[in-house]
Amino acid sequence: MQNCYCGFEKSFEECCGKFITGINKPNTAEELMRSRYSAYVTVSVPYILKTTHSSTRNLYDSNAIKEWAISSKWIKLEIIQTKKGKLQDEEGFVEFKATYKDADNHTIVHHEYSSFLKEKGEWFFVEGKSV
Repeated sequence: MQNCYCGFEKSFEECCGKFITGINKPNTAEELMRSRYSAYVTVSVPYILKTTHSSTRNLYDSNAIKEWAISSKWIKLEIIQTKKGKLQDEEGFVEFKATYKDADNHTIVHHEYSSFLKEKGEWFFVEGKSV
């Protein structure tokens, strides 16, 4: 069995796949972060946009997301730390590093501090700041 793209030792279907297909919703900000990473790997652009908070969704272009996701070879996701973002919280923060190779085969480490909000029991990505 191959581990999920997010790094957990579960199959994609048992892990992030159930969120991307809509079978389940992430319970924590970290689960959402991991599933969004897997969505980039699998080029699941509708999920990426759907899980972006309504206040910032218009800042993202689906074609640009698709192009970046396709042109990148995703290598690994590393969660550095989380603050809040648990089941009982309404906001959360996840610091992570996503390693990938770009279209020119250069290895890039994208280090980001992301914020999340929960509305009506559902987590949304709000914005990310490069570290």
